[in-house]
Amino acid sequence: MHTDDIKKIEGKVLGQRISHPEKYDPTILVAVPRKPNRDIYNISSPADIFIGIDTWHAFELSFLTNNGLPVAGVAKITYDCNTPNLVESKSLKLYLNSFNMTRLGNSAKEGIDIIKSTIVADLTKTVGGDVNIEIFISDDSTDIEYHNFQVIENQNNIDNIIFDAFEESPELLEILKKEENSEHLLMSNVLRSNCKITHQPDWGTVFIRYSGLKEVSQESLLKYLVSFRNENHFHEEVCEMIFKRLYDKLTPDDLMVTCVFTRRGGIDICPSRSTRKDWMFRNLTDCKVLTSKLLRQ
Repeated sequence: MHTDDIKKIEGKVLGQRISHPEKYDPTILVAVPRKPNRDIYNISSPADIFIGIDTWHAFELSFLTNNGLPVAGVAKITYDCNTPNLVESKSLKLYLNSFNMTRLGNSAKEGIDIIKSTIVADLTKTVGGDVNIEIFISDDSTDIEYHNFQVIENQNNIDNIIFDAFEESPELLEILKKEENSEHLLMSNVLRSNCKITHQPDWGTVFIRYSGLKEVSQESLLKYLVSFRNENHFHEEVCEMIFKRLYDKLTPDDLMVTCVFTRRGGIDICPSRSTRKDWMFRNLTDCKVLTSKLLRQ
């Protein structure tokens, strides 16, 4: 697909003055093909190197029952990373807003059942694959399993490191060879990239877990993550770029990269890519579990 065609798709609502819809409108949803960006990073057969889940939290979902009672909650939406398309975030926000004055069901429970089935049908058509959704109307969240991860910017010599690359620079990654297999659990709160169309900043926490005979130096990894600061990409693309660079450099036995991005416009997007399912955070990728917010959310 030509670059101009991609921008036309991506820019259907991004950067445009769009009035908030006053009634349910599934035509607002915009599908963005995954393939063009994957081709740039030589991810020709993604299913051969990773599995993954795209997790979305919509914190401002609301509708009315038939008697006008407002129902509000948090929607957690998940779908496989290898659907042909992802859904563009502003279009999803406007689509979900289109339910705000829509009357659904004679009770909150009945309305929730209706809105869940409606959203699943519409998003399944948009992304081209199965979609899961759960709606939470009470705060029964569970902490994400991140406590064993080492924060790489907490290293002792941080004040002596020079950061001067602010466009994605995989050549910064320094790889060390080891005599024995080792496993590493690392995280950073300094991830920042920008929206592909509006160039508005997106802040995130990144989790990286890998094992094998090679190790990436933490200083070089931090420099690499900082180099995303002026990159303009969708959240899912950033996660896959980090995964593929580390996959190529480390040739690991196993690798997991999860990016938990800050809530913007009432929605956060949290993509996970991994060579093994049990390394992905269960509480994040399980649609039926409400994830507790992290620092960057």
